Amino acid sequence: MSRADARLAEELARQAAAGRSRRRRTVEAREPGGVRVTVEGRECLSFCSNDYLGLADHPRIVAAFCAAARRWGVGSGASHLVSGHDAEHHALEEELAQFVARPRALLFSTGYMANLAVAAVLVGRGDRVLEDRLNHASLLDAGLGSGARFARFTHCDVAALRARLSKTGATARTLVMTDGVFSMDGDVAPLREVAAACRGTAAQLLVDDAHGFGVLGANGAGAVEEAGLDVDDVPILMCTLGKAAGTFGAFVAGSPTLIESLLQRARTYIYTTALPPAVAAATRESLRVMRDEPWRRSLVLEHAARFRAGLTDLGLASLPSRTPIQPVLVGADDAAVNVSNALFEQGFWVPAIRPPTVPAGTARLRVTFSASHTSTQVEQLLAALRALRTSGVLRQAASA
Repeated sequence: MSRADARLAEELARQAAAGRSRRRRTVEAREPGGVRVTVEGRECLSFCSNDYLGLADHPRIVAAFCAAARRWGVGSGASHLVSGHDAEHHALEEELAQFVARPRALLFSTGYMANLAVAAVLVGRGDRVLEDRLNHASLLDAGLGSGARFARFTHCDVAALRARLSKTGATARTLVMTDGVFSMDGDVAPLREVAAACRGTAAQLLVDDAHGFGVLGANGAGAVEEAGLDVDDVPILMCTLGKAAGTFGAFVAGSPTLIESLLQRARTYIYTTALPPAVAAATRESLRVMRDEPWRRSLVLEHAARFRAGLTDLGLASLPSRTPIQPVLVGADDAAVNVSNALFEQGFWVPAIRPPTVPAGTARLRVTFSASHTSTQVEQLLAALRALRTSGVLRQAASA
């Protein structure tokens, strides 16, 4: 074994000893709707997908994908600025901008790449980045990698944000970055207050609405729509397409000047292959389905509310989330893993989330719901948790 591999092996051993090794499970089959799955030979109900509206295998969206693949093939062949920008991409950008009520939108391959792009283009050395402490890793990495001075404020604490903003130099550019819906806690950022704090300064606000897009708002445009904020309030909106939209990719929406600047200067846009045009075509159909079937948004939120009420009845610790993300706090890393494994043995796939993804001492089950779930399935999961609580496996959850 080389010295480099030996060093890596030592690091892996330390991670395993701390109980924080990650493991992939292989999905071998999915039934329509994506809720019933076969994982490593075991039939399970999945409560861990971000396919919140159950659109990943919607017949209309699948048909749009297949038709576009027959027309365009399965790959774009190049970056957008070479020869990979097809008519499907162009139409999707226009439709996304309209969907979120912004002048323009720009497609990216992932939300991670989109967030890196915004920070790299808008700020640099001598500037400031301010972020919510519980932001997604892509936002944190974007801020840290931008070269700007980086600081975090207490989670959803607008007073703390204002205090940080008051210390910003007059000449420095400032970028404030926050999730719209926080991926591990499921709570919604106080976007009106955050926008108001930025409005009185020169700070620009980016909202990453990966987990709100498609689920929140009167039309499903997300947490920003729900908060009643426009492009002047939130100049930079980033949303992903691999969650509620059921497809893949991401986009940034904002002013024509912002989007053109990203197109011209963002390395994560310029130097990567464009999404397959069939994915763009499928996403266009997904937007239509979201408009045509608003019951999906209502249903998934009803499931979340039912589950939350059930947790309260069981005396289990939870977090103040009204979104499809419903964490069940456990506390200790090994306890969370034990509960997750016990559920898996009973046919429920609910992963344990441990540090560093969440703060130390807050290991949890991250339960997520889909419009493809039924009320009966929600009750079945609650019954399984009740049994684990009675047996003592879930004993630590109540005091987390």
